[in-house]
Amino acid sequence: MMYTKLHKGSTIVLAVCDEDLIGKKFEEGKLFLEVNEAFYKGEKKTKEEVLELLNEIKNVNLVGEESVSVGIEAGIISKDHVLNMGGVPHAQFFVL
Repeated sequence: MMYTKLHKGSTIVLAVCDEDLIGKKFEEGKLFLEVNEAFYKGEKKTKEEVLELLNEIKNVNLVGEESVSVGIEAGIISKDHVLNMGGVPHAQFFVL
């Protein structure tokens, strides 16, 4: 299961993360990522439910092995564009 949270403003952003990463912080060189509840903790979704959302939303932030692999499976993320933050994969997708 993964957490998903929609942020609605001038654009819609979908935050997706593996459920075991909530509240954790990761560093890689000068890069820092905090998987905080306010941004990431929303509804728990299955892989199939996340895949459906990824086909609809055009601005996505993914954190964790499961979440990033779903993005790759959906065809919105390339393995070559995944960052590793302290061993945890992170990727972003957006359409202008």
